[in-house]
Amino acid sequence: MKLQSLNAEKLTCLRGGRVVFRDLSFSVRAGQSLALEGANGAGKSSLLRLIAGFLTPAAGTIVLRCDGSDASDAEERGRLVGWLGHLDAAKPQMRVAETLHFYASFYGIFADSHRVSAALAAVGLSRLADLSCQYLSAGQKKRLALARLKLTGRPLWLMDEPLAALDAAGKTMVSELIGEHCAAGGVAVVATHEALGVSCGRLTLGGAS
Repeated sequence: MKLQSLNAEKLTCLRGGRVVFRDLSFSVRAGQSLALEGANGAGKSSLLRLIAGFLTPAAGTIVLRCDGSDASDAEERGRLVGWLGHLDAAKPQMRVAETLHFYASFYGIFADSHRVSAALAAVGLSRLADLSCQYLSAGQKKRLALARLKLTGRPLWLMDEPLAALDAAGKTMVSELIGEHCAAGGVAVVATHEALGVSCGRLTLGGAS
């Protein structure tokens, strides 16, 4: 499935009766990444949730152009989204590799042991494949979440603070993953307080903290 663009027009977001942002428009094309910047409370996470379809905009439209047709419905967009949020989504009792097999099944993806091993190798977790997730550090759980994102094969990556809890090597790895994803024709929209280390567009949201 080939994603051509993400387009947002005159978005308004309300949370708890408060206007987080209004009349926000932007466009991201295949092969590009967009960094969402701004103070806490400016609406970075809310914007990601709007794009993913977890929230409904008070006004405006979000359209994904894919394979020559437009997907504006939240459920349609959701099928194209790979999500990386603040929660690690790793069950303590499950092993690292087992977790990826579970999510592959959840997403309806064929993922044999070779594909799971490749995803773990990409994030530096190969030697921990048989370890229970309860023993992972915060940084290792973030790496596992990144492996899950890579495994989904979804063309639109929505990432909320992907550099958090990672050391310098981990942050470099995130930059490389984003770069590879976009080079393959994907799109990444990233809420971040830190420089991503890749060439990207920047959208600064201004709101109360």
